[in-house]
Amino acid sequence: MGKRGKILVAVLLITVMFLSVWGGFSFAQEGKKLVFGYIAYSRKDVWNNYSILAFEYAARQKGIETIVLDPEGNLEKAVAAMEDLIAKKVDGISVFTMTPELDVTLYEMAKKAGIPITFENSLPADTSLDYISCVACQYDDIGYAAGKFISEKYPGSKLFYVMGAPGMGITELYEQGLHKALEEYGTVELVGTQPTDWGAEKAMNVTQNAIQSGLQFDVIFANNEQMATGVINALKDAGLFGKVKIVATGGGPHGLEMIAKGEIDATMSAPVSLQGLLTFKNLYQYVVKGVKREKFIPLPIIPITKENLAEAIPWEVTDETYERAVAYIGGLD
Repeated sequence: MGKRGKILVAVLLITVMFLSVWGGFSFAQEGKKLVFGYIAYSRKDVWNNYSILAFEYAARQKGIETIVLDPEGNLEKAVAAMEDLIAKKVDGISVFTMTPELDVTLYEMAKKAGIPITFENSLPADTSLDYISCVACQYDDIGYAAGKFISEKYPGSKLFYVMGAPGMGITELYEQGLHKALEEYGTVELVGTQPTDWGAEKAMNVTQNAIQSGLQFDVIFANNEQMATGVINALKDAGLFGKVKIVATGGGPHGLEMIAKGEIDATMSAPVSLQGLLTFKNLYQYVVKGVKREKFIPLPIIPITKENLAEAIPWEVTDETYERAVAYIGGLD
């Protein structure tokens, strides 16, 4: 081979290396059996576990092996999980945020190892990092959706807001979104707001206290479906159940069941199954095709009532619900 030929071969090799490593992360080789790693927050967390199940279900449809590691909410175990996945040379990693700061550490570890990484449920502390994407709820949008629904459905009503625990950040975002919608529509009066600990018992107590104080209201917005059960108990004790409308958030199995039974009137559904499917889609499209989607993808918010209950996308992905859920996000390919 002459000097010119050697130069051409060298150029070709460099080009192949450049195409296979983009931005420090390696693309999959054609025909290779892919393995995706997943670092959870905790499988005991219902929201996280449903997302994992959706991620795993989608991976099975594409013939991709998954390795899910559960740090059980421990930051040091999360770092150890990343070390484990790097040692196993997985083709891509999804991280369910434990803390935004830890996300940055895990990103740097994955980048050094040349493994693509995507995040779920909360943005990393540094959004300028070259991760694939992040799928998460925008809690102010959920609060806004609730306020919009109540304003349009129950104009002229008096609203009592049974709020989650203050100081978490997301609680304040819910409240901001709710206030924004109420101000924009101007059809509903917010007559009271009471904080809770996100649980049913505290929600029942603050509702009982509001009733006993003589506060007049005909709609309650409960910040999640567990809290809605406490609200229901308080209304039943006071003989007001069925007279006061109840709107919640979540769209989980218990929430959809409560709507079917007529116990609550609506829920702002944020199907975590879609979060898991979208997270998988982002990782899959990048690893297989080198395609990056939007840097941040908000989880859709779907108001569900008894009238459109059949259209609800369940948190659990099954053979019966998979096609509908995937169609909602525009497919996986």
